[in-house]
Amino acid sequence: MPRDQLSSNDLSGTLLAWYDRHARDLPWRVGPQDLKAGLRPDPYRVWLSEVMLQQTTVAAVRDYFHRFTALWPTVEALAAAQDADVMGEWAGLGYYARARNLLKCARIVAGELGGTFPDTAEDLRKLPGVGPYTSAAIAAIAFDRPETVVDGNVERVTARLFAIEEPLPGSKRDLAERAATLTPQDRPGDFAQAMMDLGATVCTPKSPACGICPLSKTCEARADGIQGDLPRKSPKAAKPVRHGIAYIARRADGAWLLERRPDKGLLGGMLGWPGSDWSAAPEADPPLAADWREARGEVRHTFTHFHLKLSLRIAEAPDDALPSRGFFLAPSDFRPSDLPTVMRKAFDLASSELRAD
Repeated sequence: MPRDQLSSNDLSGTLLAWYDRHARDLPWRVGPQDLKAGLRPDPYRVWLSEVMLQQTTVAAVRDYFHRFTALWPTVEALAAAQDADVMGEWAGLGYYARARNLLKCARIVAGELGGTFPDTAEDLRKLPGVGPYTSAAIAAIAFDRPETVVDGNVERVTARLFAIEEPLPGSKRDLAERAATLTPQDRPGDFAQAMMDLGATVCTPKSPACGICPLSKTCEARADGIQGDLPRKSPKAAKPVRHGIAYIARRADGAWLLERRPDKGLLGGMLGWPGSDWSAAPEADPPLAADWREARGEVRHTFTHFHLKLSLRIAEAPDDALPSRGFFLAPSDFRPSDLPTVMRKAFDLASSELRAD
């Protein structure tokens, strides 16, 4: 049946029937069978997973989610956690403003809201770090509100169902409006997750498995033979390259010279190495008097909007060294895993050279 002859109820019913059989087993999800048995989603776990999943993949988030919920099983427990502990556990997941907002949000919910998350998208958007997508996802999945949840998977499925050829990001509004026409009043939370699962496992970016897709007969892009070309994307501008200097010093007792980055800005609130800004021509004075030398090689890392090339200055620091910035952290208190990825790359390079000496 052509797409324009299929009602939204028919499509949502078909997809929900597929989801009942093929829903992914995810640690934060209450599956369709458990829902039918009366188990309800925990808004805390839904919120935590959705914040973690922003700009990140399910595979990258699984272990983080397990650790967070083992350490902080409730929003009250997370609200009472030390900032440094949470930032350390977040290290490597990226987009560190999410972790800062995570704590702010947990403390508002645990304090001002008495441990209860708002149950509407409108009220959820008032919380730190909760934007239109996240609020819709929490409202739909945790509270079964009829909200339209549009992530990259849903955009791809919708673009193909309706054969929308306008490139992203220009087509975002149209895609969201088309997706809204599909959202049912009944089981909207399951429908949102069904759309995500369909995009993640069947209607994939490359080589979509149309032969096993429950919606293939109504997909306009497949009928036109262009499903593999959609959604189209506008060409991306080349990312600029920035440069930086990092100073990495170790005392004879094994302590490392570190600093806590400012709360605002890139890698805000995370541990890092004293150094320069990241620009075309960075400059920075050494943080203490020592016999500094340039490390062999450089650290390269890509952020959302630019590539970074980081040169390292390394030194063995005197026992009585008094740094002008930063602080020495004893080996017993230092875990390289607490560092964000770019800083951990710098540590790996510097520590291998210092060990070799």
